Amino acid sequence: MPKNPLWNSERARAIIAEHQGQNGPLLPILHALQEEFGYIDSEAIPMIADALNVTRAEVHGVVTFYHDFRDRPAGRHVLKLCRAEACQAAGGDALVAHAQARLGVALGDRTADGRVSLEPVYCLGLCSVSPSAMLDGKVVGRLDEKKLDSLIARADR
Repeated sequence: MPKNPLWNSERARAIIAEHQGQNGPLLPILHALQEEFGYIDSEAIPMIADALNVTRAEVHGVVTFYHDFRDRPAGRHVLKLCRAEACQAAGGDALVAHAQARLGVALGDRTADGRVSLEPVYCLGLCSVSPSAMLDGKVVGRLDEKKLDSLIARADR
């Protein structure tokens, strides 16, 4: 896979150095890297581990535990579908299948043109109005196929 043109090792080292003196610096470093580059490049894992004197496995474990950290750039628009129990019980599984069919991608992937990332999220706090979704940070409750199609259409722009 070709390297993301946004990734810059020197800038990543500077970000790590800016945060490594904090108490509990791992999460602030990861957030800062993702903010800067849009994802956590695999090259950052050993850099962080060395700077914090922890194992690569520890850093990798944190990156993969939190669903908001990405290992590659997201699409221009990010559509998150809630996968928590309340949303599943209210028809969320059918909506996931609908979104996957409309976008031609599986959960966790982005469209070939880089337009939309389809991501699972494990609670948006809208259980009383489930199922729910989030498009580019804006939450939507009482999601149905018509609302989902509208969200997908907005992401097409």
